[in-house]
Order: sequence, then structure tokens, then C-alpha cells
Amino acid sequence: MISSELLKKIRKIEIKTSHLVTDLLAGRYNSAFKGRGMEFEEVRPYAVGDDVRTIDWNVSARTGEPFIKKFREERELTVIIAVDVSDSLGFGTRGQLKRELVAELAATLAYAAIRNNDKVGLMLFTDRVECFVPPRKGVRHVLRIIRELLAFEPEGSGTDLAGALEELNRAIKRRAVVFAISDYQQDPDDWSPSMKHSALRHDLIPVVVTDRRELDMPDVGLVELKDAETGRSVFLDTSRRRIRNRFARFATDLVASRDRTFRRMRLDPIEVETGDSFVEELTRYFQRRERRQRR
Repeated sequence: MISSELLKKIRKIEIKTSHLVTDLLAGRYNSAFKGRGMEFEEVRPYAVGDDVRTIDWNVSARTGEPFIKKFREERELTVIIAVDVSDSLGFGTRGQLKRELVAELAATLAYAAIRNNDKVGLMLFTDRVECFVPPRKGVRHVLRIIRELLAFEPEGSGTDLAGALEELNRAIKRRAVVFAISDYQQDPDDWSPSMKHSALRHDLIPVVVTDRRELDMPDVGLVELKDAETGRSVFLDTSRRRIRNRFARFATDLVASRDRTFRRMRLDPIEVETGDSFVEELTRYFQRRERRQRR
């Protein structure tokens, strides 16, 4: 039984994300993600301005009049939204947890997919694959995805991105568009081989979710820091500049290593931050992708 509070949350995200897609993103998504190819539809008489390269010479020869071939895009795509639901996504310092941002972002991508007649599926993972919703169409299906994003309680606490990608490769045989959403706080050496394999099989798009305090520790005196995924704790005196600088160097080095890994694989990530609107980042990504396809 779904609680009334959960129903309110589902309805709130449904309204917000569906409006975002309708008002801002549906056209961009359609332009950025083309169908699998062009499918022959019919021949029709040539009209002034038609591309002469589309003339059907066989039909034209038989009829004595010029005819052209008309094609339509084979639109339907399969979209998989793979979401990290490990404990580190429960962090946030700007009025929003990373997991709350992920829920809105994933719901928006799901709505954009179905508005363009694509199938959409969901994978939730921690240090194991926790939930898999097979790709389907329809608003009711997206509501199920939103419900899973908001209500699912994972058993694991850590993150195994590599294992999730390997399981995805086994489950999805045909090429799909895969949004891999995580905070990517693990060593890239742990997940880069699996990601490289997935990128060869699918159209893989890393989505990096961050909070600025993960890069910049404030001066708040003696604090206890706890790793959400391992449970290990450490006390740090943040009033000491040397401690803050060491923390910042470690975080910056991890980000630089992650970004080098993406560049080496020629992947273009989407980066979103708690407390900020993800719409601008999605729009910029769709525009970059559309420009690449025109070349």
C-alpha cells in the first residue's frame, strides 16, 4: 500500500518534471537522440525543391514522370536509466540531497523518452543490482519509475558501478541509450574497464551528481566525518588550513582522474550539482550532442 505522503511526492515530481519536458526539453531530446535509422515509407511525385538525390529512377523510368523516395525516421529507442542508490547519495548541503536531485533528473529523462515514443527502463544499484524495471512505454510506466526512485529501500550501502554495467550488458541485448547516474566517488580504475565495454555496446552517457562541499571543506572546527558507504569515521580539525588543503587535493585529484577517464573513452558527461537547476545542464548537453550529429 502506497502512503498518502509518498503519493504526494510522486505527484509533485510528476507535475514538475512533465512540465519541464513539455515546456523546455522535449524538442531538444528529440533532436539530440535520433532513431535507429531511416525506413522507406512511399514514393511520391517530384516537387520543386526536393533533393534530386532522393529520385527513384526505376519508378520514374516506368511512369515517364520523376518520383522521389520518401523516408521516415525509425524513432523508437530503448532508454535505460541506471541509478546509484548507495548511501553516499544521501549527502547534500544546499537544501537538497543528491538522491533528491537524482529522482527529479531521472524522472525528467523518463518523461522526455516517452514523449518521443521511446521505451524507458530503470536499474537501481548499490554494491549489487537492487531493482530492474524492464523498458516499456507510457505515462503509467513512468509513474512506476518515479515510485521506485522515491520509495525503494536498498539493501546494500556501497557502490559497484562496474557490476551494474556488466549486469546491464547481460540484460539488454540490443543497443540502448544508457544514462549512468552516480556521484562517481570510486576510483576510476574500479569501473573504467566495464564502462569501456558498455560504451562499445550502448550509447552510454555518464551523469555525475555532486555537492560542492565534497570539494571544499569549510572551517567549522573539530568534526567527525563518516563514510556513508563503509561506516568508517575519522575526526578532522577543519580549523587547520593544512587539513582543509589536503582534503581539497584528494577530492580534486579524484575528479581529475574521473574526467581523464571519460575523455579517454570519448564520453561526454552531464554534470549536475545539488541546489542548482539541472535543466540548463541537460539543455547544454542536448545542444552539444545535436551539433556533433550535424558534423
